[in-house]
Amino acid sequence: MTGTRRRALIATLVAVLGASLGIAGAGHLYLRRWRRAAAWFTFVVGAMLVLLSVFADPAILSLSDPGALAALEPSDLPATVTVPLFGLLLLSAFDAYRLAAVGPRTTDEPQCPNCGGELDTEIDFCPWCTVELEWEDPQPEN
Repeated sequence: MTGTRRRALIATLVAVLGASLGIAGAGHLYLRRWRRAAAWFTFVVGAMLVLLSVFADPAILSLSDPGALAALEPSDLPATVTVPLFGLLLLSAFDAYRLAAVGPRTTDEPQCPNCGGELDTEIDFCPWCTVELEWEDPQPEN
């Protein structure tokens, strides 16, 4: 199994595990795509709040009481709330898989041979995975 395929498989497993817990963006966190993970998490939580405020029974739920939100069981919610949320969590997992399957981003900057993260040439280790690096001085041309 190649490194890109293994990374895509692990990112998908982390994303599915996060989605099963109701946490969108977990696969993106594994891939170190911090902004994208925050965007997915914020989008899913915002969609949940909108769907709850529109479709949930006010007798069951009060959005002003955070304890009521925490104690809420998914089986108490209508399908018009749960189905779109599960769909968004599935899309988040698929997006993490797609990002990992494409492979690391290509730049002109030096990249770590271990994790593919961008490197700073003034330090002797990768700040992303902490693998030690040895920089070679270019040979002068005669």
